[in-house]
Amino acid sequence: MTRPHRRLPFIVRVRTGWKHLLSYGLAAHDIMSIVKNFPSRRLWTATGLVLTLATMACAVKTTAPAPSAPAAPPATNADARGYGQYTELVWSDEFDGGALDLTKWGYDTGGSGWGNNELEYYTNSTENAYLSGGNLIIQARQQPRDNRSYTSARLLTKGKQSFSFGRVDVRAKLPKGQGIWPAIWMLGVDIDQNNWPACGEIDIMEERGQDPAKMLSTMHFGNSRSDHRSKGTQTTLPGGGSFANDFHVFSVVRSKDQMRFFLDGALYYTFTTSDASPYPFNNPFFLVLNVAVGGDFVNSPDASTVFPQQMAVDYVRYYQYR
Repeated sequence: MTRPHRRLPFIVRVRTGWKHLLSYGLAAHDIMSIVKNFPSRRLWTATGLVLTLATMACAVKTTAPAPSAPAAPPATNADARGYGQYTELVWSDEFDGGALDLTKWGYDTGGSGWGNNELEYYTNSTENAYLSGGNLIIQARQQPRDNRSYTSARLLTKGKQSFSFGRVDVRAKLPKGQGIWPAIWMLGVDIDQNNWPACGEIDIMEERGQDPAKMLSTMHFGNSRSDHRSKGTQTTLPGGGSFANDFHVFSVVRSKDQMRFFLDGALYYTFTTSDASPYPFNNPFFLVLNVAVGGDFVNSPDASTVFPQQMAVDYVRYYQYR
């Protein structure tokens, strides 16, 4: 005859489940204390024990401290260093090949005036941008195109290379002449979502061709186009020379809440958060190189202006420190 299964006392069954209860965070002495105070001979008592144990387990789980989020790592090169301490070459174009490297550069094209009433039509033609003798040549020509009297080129690293904290050097020789407007400048990479000037604009170098001994460095910022503000400086080439006569290195060193501008390694301007609010200049930016013709900044060419006019760029280099 098969012997009927004899149920173990409730307290024994509870004790066999200690590991399960312990997994909820209850200490062994807490479990034993509750079990001893609950007689196992009554169902309502056993039910109360189960509910008490479950309540304690939930209390332990809900009061356990949540793990703290790891601190965000500091931004690379956020601290300002001396000009010469930026020695790690991160990105460059030496323009030594036979054609423009389209993995590094794209073109803006069109003749819309570009918000400045400019007179040129920007093309992607090798008549306006090409490599020669180890230099990038951006050439403005007196050449009709789509109801415009001039053509030129505007190159940019948008979508290909962005620049954050560090030093950007551009070695270039500039054009000259009434109505000629060369520029080396930067725009915030979020321009398509955060329209100009909220994205920020950094004019490393702009020159009025009719005054080739001077250059300007200007920051543009503001919450909206109607709130557009700008601040910057101008500097004159030492010795009264012309930027059209030789190559010079135009540099910006960006650190957290600060930008410093250098000509041939010499500091001439510092811009900080005290100069702009909002201050979008801690964000990544892309680089733009162009030669405009005419516009609000320089007015139109006249009979004294000789074409073609060229900006020759020897290299673009982006450095950081270790």
